[in-house]
Formats: sequence, C-alpha cells, structure tokens
Amino acid sequence: MRAKEIRELVRIVEQSNINEIEITRWWGRKIRISKAKGGQEMQVIHTTSPVIEARPSETPPPLPPEAKPPVEPPSFIESSNLIEIKAPMVGTFYRAPAHDAEAYVEEGDTVSPGKVLCIIEAMKLMNEIEAEISGQIVKVLAENAQPVEFNQPLFLVEPS
Repeated sequence: MRAKEIRELVRIVEQSNINEIEITRWWGRKIRISKAKGGQEMQVIHTTSPVIEARPSETPPPLPPEAKPPVEPPSFIESSNLIEIKAPMVGTFYRAPAHDAEAYVEEGDTVSPGKVLCIIEAMKLMNEIEAEISGQIVKVLAENAQPVEFNQPLFLVEPS
C-alpha cells in the first residue's frame, strides 16, 4: 500500500467515528489503523514494516523503502538482445482496454517510451503499463485476463 493511500485512510479514520480499520490485500499484506483511547494518537500497523505512530494533526511519514516493491528496469535475456518487460505488480493482465477493443500492442508492433502496452488490474484499479524503451514487440508472454505475479515477464522487446 502506498504512503498516499495510507495518509488518506488515516484522514478518514480521524474524521469519522470509527476507532479502527483493518485492510487485508489478497496477496497477504495487511494494514491496521487505530485510534488510541481519547483519539489523541493514531497507530498505523503494516505487516512488512514497523509501527508508525502519528498525531491526528500530522500526516504519517512515508513507508520505509522495504515496504514498497522495487520496480526494476527491464532485464536483458541471456544469449540475445531481447529485453523482458516485467509486471511491476501482482494483478490481472489485460491486453486491451475492453473485451471488445483492439489490443494495445501486437507482436511485431513498434513501441516507444510512454506507449501503453497493457493494463494490470489490482484491487479494482486499472494500472496502465507503459514501455520504457523503444523497440519492436517480439512476443507477448502473458495470457489475456489471467493473473500475473510481480516481476513476471509480460513482453519480449527487441530494442531499436
């Protein structure tokens, strides 16, 4: 969960009558935000990081770096000049914006940085995955509407 999302949850708890909220992500990450008695202190507990305490008038500090999954640049495939474009998150892979729409890219298409390659749906949010390099799509490695794991190769690109 990103720091911005956590700050928004803390704000909601502060401004409401609820004393505690716990959210469990389907991949096992958990966060609990609770008010101390009297509502003077707020406690944010994330399963992959230490307890973060914040005063209601303050915003919580950003999560430690280890709580955010690292986004690695594309890696080179051994024995060829092809580059893998990998999934930056866990979710459901979609090749097109709608089931009846054309795919963002097909094998043989030329892409440049910023070109949308696919969508990964995670927690009901549609995340557009963009190319970071220029080149030609050699192979689409993921199946449409199927789950993908973090760092799973999605495309093979021959750089130009």
